[in-house]
Amino acid sequence: MKDLFGKALLDYQNGRYTEDIITSTNISEEDDLPLPYLFREFKEMPKLEQKALALAKGHILDVGCGAGSHSLYLQEKGLQVKAIDISKGAIEVAKQRGVLHAEVKNILDESEKFDTILLLMNGTGIFQELVGVSKYLTHLKSLLNPNGQILIDSSDIKYMYEDEDGGFWMDMNANYYGELDYFLSYKGKQEAPMKWLYLDFEKLQLACETVGLTCELILEGEHFDYLARLIPA
Repeated sequence: MKDLFGKALLDYQNGRYTEDIITSTNISEEDDLPLPYLFREFKEMPKLEQKALALAKGHILDVGCGAGSHSLYLQEKGLQVKAIDISKGAIEVAKQRGVLHAEVKNILDESEKFDTILLLMNGTGIFQELVGVSKYLTHLKSLLNPNGQILIDSSDIKYMYEDEDGGFWMDMNANYYGELDYFLSYKGKQEAPMKWLYLDFEKLQLACETVGLTCELILEGEHFDYLARLIPA
């Protein structure tokens, strides 16, 4: 990984902002990911994120923290937060912005216990593929204190396969429609492609049942997105 995401965050943080990240997938065209959006304050966040932050309690783990915006908000509320990300640049930025406990780490390597685990901005993306969901959920469950909770968001992207007549053109012999190849570029450089998973609520709920988690729909967004709370069954 070249960590172009981290480089972009560092550029913005240190006054070198000249262009945005460009993203695309195997089913969508190139689109800009504006760097200022990754540094947003609470009032600029989508309602799903605001709701998740309002529900967060106790010792909190912010998974895939990016520039640290969620962690900073929670810290300001007096909560104890640990922020992790696989991007070295992102963690450096989070620390520069004032996140007190930030670490370069894959969630599967985490071993502390928490009262709340946050996975926001399509938190199911880190599961990569449908076949990996149970492994990740089992590990996340093992990190919960008694009465702990996992707050996770995602989207049902079935709508992206809809044609003008309201039908769907998905290949039923292909993999699950939420499994995407994700591409990122920044300042003319290409990051290595990665797997990224959008998971519909019913699939998430079913996966939770198989690993002993109860999955509750907390809030639905305006564009096929949702926030769920997972607790041990």
